[in-house]
Amino acid sequence: MACKPVCKLCDRLVISQSVTFTGGNLVVNLPAGSYNNGQKYCIVIAQSIPDTATINAPVMITIGTGAELYPLTNRCCAPITACGIRTRTRYSTVVATSGTGGAFRLLGRACPCPSNNLTAIDGTAPTAPTAPTT
Repeated sequence: MACKPVCKLCDRLVISQSVTFTGGNLVVNLPAGSYNNGQKYCIVIAQSIPDTATINAPVMITIGTGAELYPLTNRCCAPITACGIRTRTRYSTVVATSGTGGAFRLLGRACPCPSNNLTAIDGTAPTAPTAPTT
């Protein structure tokens, strides 16, 4: 199938205004407006992720000049961390509100994150890996 040279963008395509690392969170700022409960929005992370961001930093969303932080979560409501998103990537989300706030939930999967999980636990502290000798 050939790419259309001209096409209309979706009304709910939202391009981030900034991406910052502050307070231990990776904060994605979206344009001002009302994001409706149960509504789907396609969010594009347009800016570079700061080099200072840690891979386990939770991804939070702010709207316009508002200071409220809304978490970006997966379908099971687990927080998405900085290692799970990429620059210049579109994420399909749905807004889920509560009586006191809300969240943006991914409809698909986040990018794969590296895992440093232990293979098992046995009640003792894990030992640090030893450095190879030359």
